[in-house]
Amino acid sequence: MDLGILLHALTPSLESVAILVTFFTYLAIFGSILPGKVVQGVVLRDGTRLHYRCNGLLSLLLLVGLLGVGAWMNFVSLTVISDRGLELLSTTFIFSVLVTLVLYAAGSRSHNQGSSLKAHVTGNLIHDWWFGIQLNPQFLGIDLKFFFVRAGMMGWLLINLSILAKSVFDGPLSRSMILYQTFSALYILDYFVYEEYMTSTHMDYRLLSGWWLSHNKVEITTAPVIANCIVFLIGYLVFRGANKQKHVFKKNPKALIWGKPPRVIGGKLLASGYWGMARHCNYLGDLLLALSFSLPCGISSPIPYFYPIYLLILLIWRERRDEARCAEKYREVWAEYCRLVPWRILPYFY
Repeated sequence: MDLGILLHALTPSLESVAILVTFFTYLAIFGSILPGKVVQGVVLRDGTRLHYRCNGLLSLLLLVGLLGVGAWMNFVSLTVISDRGLELLSTTFIFSVLVTLVLYAAGSRSHNQGSSLKAHVTGNLIHDWWFGIQLNPQFLGIDLKFFFVRAGMMGWLLINLSILAKSVFDGPLSRSMILYQTFSALYILDYFVYEEYMTSTHMDYRLLSGWWLSHNKVEITTAPVIANCIVFLIGYLVFRGANKQKHVFKKNPKALIWGKPPRVIGGKLLASGYWGMARHCNYLGDLLLALSFSLPCGISSPIPYFYPIYLLILLIWRERRDEARCAEKYREVWAEYCRLVPWRILPYFY
């Protein structure tokens, strides 16, 4: 693809803007009106808590159903996202930059002293713009962090389904595509089934492997398929198990973990289960899952492995920041926890 064709493909169109606006409008409306369990977020510094309506699974199933009916009635194309992938990417990028600028400007003018909306301005423009200056910015009563994470997860599934449709139209599905689509669908559905657990954590999502497989035919043998499934399963068990243990502990510090009373350091820090194996064990699960999404692409190119490599660098950097913040917040309690659990992410290695 020469530069002219690439630039043309990246140029946003009215159709790509309409797709993005329709998607966000759907999420804003139906995320607010559909029934769902209302859960409390973590306790903030001022003692308040945000509340989240966890109806993401119902919103997702309804959206997929509506799109399926629309495709059956020839109102929408199943491959519209994969066909307009680059322009949707550039449109989303521009939208994201504009949103961050608006949030920066709004946050700078905020006089709200609550923990969620109080402005934390360092004076470093790039730092404040990149990391944000409000903890939980809102728009029309919608928590934007929760909203955009949900949008990312739903968008990931819609992109995958569009890529899948295009692959089906182009010919028989490869094992690699089946693996990637299966792992991704399980991961996304799991997120929405346990959406309330995500009110006390964060999420990333990854898409590059699907795009790669849609343009490159990769066939893998049975042994790599089994190995890939094992990596995904271990990653899922660690990721889901660690996050579930943390969520349950925050709600009930006396709840059993692996059939035993939890070991708690200083009455604050969980040192049982996965959290007794490594201080950031959930990162290990996330890394293994990221790797499992890339392994179906084989080893012919490093491009599909961009995300797990990027995530490894990101999580090590984030882990160092977490360590410094926890050391300052918990002091001697954190020092005791580090003595008891010396491993950061991967037991007996790092």
